[in-house]
Amino acid sequence: MRRLDLVCLSAAILATPPAASASGIFGLWATEKNNGRVLIERCGAALCGRVVDGDQLRAHPDQTDVNNPDPAKRTRRVKGILLLEGYSGGPPQWRGGSVYDPQTGDESHDSTLTLVAPGTLKVKGCRLLFCRTETWTRAGGN
Repeated sequence: MRRLDLVCLSAAILATPPAASASGIFGLWATEKNNGRVLIERCGAALCGRVVDGDQLRAHPDQTDVNNPDPAKRTRRVKGILLLEGYSGGPPQWRGGSVYDPQTGDESHDSTLTLVAPGTLKVKGCRLLFCRTETWTRAGGN
């Protein structure tokens, strides 16, 4: 009887997903620049990330998206807008989304999010042939 219990326990352990599962990407992340913070969450079937705060937002909480190429979006507040949108896949890499930079108004398509460690996320966005990668770290307050 003990042998059967051991076999069942071993099977349960092997069936348990590793720590770097899809839930590992969800939560609050600190960006490389301007002490920014982005909350990554599920938006429907995809992943997305919203602006929570940053140096400029702390100085000017009502900051608007003035650099957006779409004039209709230039009056929206930066706090809460989607920086990351439309990613699918998972652990450790999500693809097919876009990255928006409100500081420049640039949007990168064909971007990837790669969870390289439980507290480290590589965010890569490309425009034409040029790509840029930032390393985000898990922020406190998750």
